[in-house]
Amino acid sequence: MIRRDILKTIAAAAGAGGGLGVTQAAAQGDSPVPALGDYATPWDPPDPEGLGRMKVAPMPDDYFVPGRFAGKTVIVTGCARGMGRGAAWRLAREGANVVGVDWLEEKGRETMEEIAAAGHATRFVAGDVADDGTCARMVEMSVEAFGGLDAALNNAGVMDGVHSGEPIDYAAQKDLVFASIHEATEDYWDAVFRTNVKGVFLSMRHELRQMMTQGRGGAILNVGSIAGLTGLAGNPAYVASKHAVTGITRNAAVDYAPWAIRVNSVNMAATDTPMIVRAGALVAAQNAAAGPGPGMGRIKTTSILAYADQNHRPATVAEQVSMMVYLLSPEAGNMTGATISTDGGWTAF
Repeated sequence: MIRRDILKTIAAAAGAGGGLGVTQAAAQGDSPVPALGDYATPWDPPDPEGLGRMKVAPMPDDYFVPGRFAGKTVIVTGCARGMGRGAAWRLAREGANVVGVDWLEEKGRETMEEIAAAGHATRFVAGDVADDGTCARMVEMSVEAFGGLDAALNNAGVMDGVHSGEPIDYAAQKDLVFASIHEATEDYWDAVFRTNVKGVFLSMRHELRQMMTQGRGGAILNVGSIAGLTGLAGNPAYVASKHAVTGITRNAAVDYAPWAIRVNSVNMAATDTPMIVRAGALVAAQNAAAGPGPGMGRIKTTSILAYADQNHRPATVAEQVSMMVYLLSPEAGNMTGATISTDGGWTAF
């Protein structure tokens, strides 16, 4: 779990290659669906002021809706870890054929092989979504292996210009790490936009072409951020790039409604993922190197739910994935052009 001090630190400063076929028959009986349980649990130990305060109960990590994606094929970019990994697992448990994509080839391949070993149908494409060839190949793989494409989760994204597979070395990587505009480099700016904006554009271009050709509709979900809905101190390229994700989502919702292709985005605050842990470590190193400053990022350090929680916990991967898969499913048939704030209330005040 991410500690409160790391979350504060984050606020203070502020996923090319061939495909690997890893296909198995759909599971003939996955593990039982876990019970969702109660909405909340009491503080433990109890609130010392005797107010009877409660905390939201996190949902089970392995919860799923049986059969919701039976016979459907879904692309998940940034599948190697974090929310992409969680989404790939849940989609597979719900019956989807999953095509995972990631530039972290070893981890991405491992994730998809684990899902296949559990009895689900998967494929993996290694590559960078900012390379057109990768985006073309992931759609080609969907068609070759499973006969088409029904939905896509464009989840791959970065917070700075350092490759997400590299260990942290702030002194050596400083020119690629997030910084306020007057200190930011073009290399940092270009790298963030390359993945977060160009990568989403190229992914959508190939996904939409296939869905239009098929003539059976579909759903696309782009992973944005609170940084695409508000300002966030210390990371101008991330904020601007995620605002671009919001814009392309709304644009595509208008253009492709006549083909029954729905396009939405989810926009989260701090979530318990490796990217957030890495960002916290970089911010800590950056603050140590810079010394005292005005600290405008400290204006707000938590979401409503994190603030009210006894342990100030961030969102879990499962909580984020639950909304993702709902918006990708036929259940969300009246949802398009929405920029859903899955942020624990961060943007509510």
